[in-house]
Amino acid sequence: MKKILFLFALTLGAINLTIAQTEAPMTEVKEQAPASGPVMTFEDGNTSTTCDYGTLEQNGEPLRIVKFTNTGTEPLVIKNARGSCGCTVPTWPKEPILPGESSQIEIRYATNRLGKINKNVTITTNEEGENATHKINVVGNILKPASEESAPKTEPNMINNEDNN
Repeated sequence: MKKILFLFALTLGAINLTIAQTEAPMTEVKEQAPASGPVMTFEDGNTSTTCDYGTLEQNGEPLRIVKFTNTGTEPLVIKNARGSCGCTVPTWPKEPILPGESSQIEIRYATNRLGKINKNVTITTNEEGENATHKINVVGNILKPASEESAPKTEPNMINNEDNN
């Protein structure tokens, strides 16, 4: 009798598993609609990005451009952009960026400073919730310029006296 009950329970379990696998899911899969509202998407397709200065000599070109597009359905407004210190200064468009339009943010770094660059620019927009803040990582390395300073300077002497011409 125990064997019959065991076989009966096993058969019911197998039938239940077979039915569960063939039934359609209860929720309907919908195609994802474009995000509503404004959406800032950087050139690399992300909502945050890196501005790489690379390796440059001291007092090299301080300007870099970061491009973005409004991939949303409403105008994008940049409310504020600020560098993590006074050596990193962003300039951003003050007018709304319409859906599908692209624009840019200019970043100036004080390239008179030597060493590695590891700063941030924080952008605040009119997007919803946590998407309203974006971060641009500013990285690079500034080296001392190669110049004649590596060779010793000549001092005035009896043979090379600059004062007595």
